Amino acid sequence: MFKKIAIFLEMIKIEHTLFALPFAFMGAVLGSVIVTGTLPSWSQIGWILLAMVGARSAAFGFNRMIDRVIDGKNPRTAGRAIPAGLLKSSEVVIFIIVSLVLLFWASFKLSPLAFKLFPLAFFMLIFYSYTKRFTWLCHIVLGLTIGLAPLGAWVAVTGQIDLIAIVLYLTIAFWTAGFDIIYACQDIDFDQNEGVYSIPARFGVSGALNIARVFHVITAIGFIVLFFITDLSWWYLAGMIISYIILFYEHYIVSPKDLSRLQTAFFTMNGVLSIVVFAFTLIDLVVRQYL
Repeated sequence: MFKKIAIFLEMIKIEHTLFALPFAFMGAVLGSVIVTGTLPSWSQIGWILLAMVGARSAAFGFNRMIDRVIDGKNPRTAGRAIPAGLLKSSEVVIFIIVSLVLLFWASFKLSPLAFKLFPLAFFMLIFYSYTKRFTWLCHIVLGLTIGLAPLGAWVAVTGQIDLIAIVLYLTIAFWTAGFDIIYACQDIDFDQNEGVYSIPARFGVSGALNIARVFHVITAIGFIVLFFITDLSWWYLAGMIISYIILFYEHYIVSPKDLSRLQTAFFTMNGVLSIVVFAFTLIDLVVRQYL
């Protein structure tokens, strides 16, 4: 049983929770303080956590099911659970259903608007996995899907969507799209040979990295815009300075001629960035609330 659980955890890349979860919590605390004047309750945080678990698990389950043939052809992904025969398709389908039920129930418990937006989240979770079959804009679709984490958390604690929520959503969407482009560079030969759509396959590694840089410049601008349209203070700005250094270093260590540190740029740098941004935002809001 424990071996099977480990296989499922590997399938959904549980370590990649570092990308979206801190920003989901950021959306929750920022929205709650700005709209209600208080930090979110532990109950709200718990349901947001469960919603994230359900959404991520369903998303990865869908992606692995839909891409199982493509994954089996790609040497980099042939060892994944389904093409490698470690999990049956029926087991993954059950896993997806349970994950969707968890997301559905958490949305219901959080707020009426969050519950009404469940069909949109459901559609985006499925739609992304098909986009690589017909458009190189798939990275942006992924960004718009991952960006639902902070937006959904904002809606969960406030029951509304406003300008600040939209700015946060788009900022995280372009951040995600940018690092996904970097990640896709390692599959450029396979994608071109198999007709899989991606920005690296369409524009080459050099062009893709330039587009990723533009997306992350938009991300940097988005974080600054948040500062000016909220009451965030110098604690938040300190976190932004650190995050900008991380973004710069992420692009510094990868180049068209050297992708050897791509995993560091993709996983380590972005995982650290999300934690830094959330931590300094939380400190800023806590200081304002209690000191």
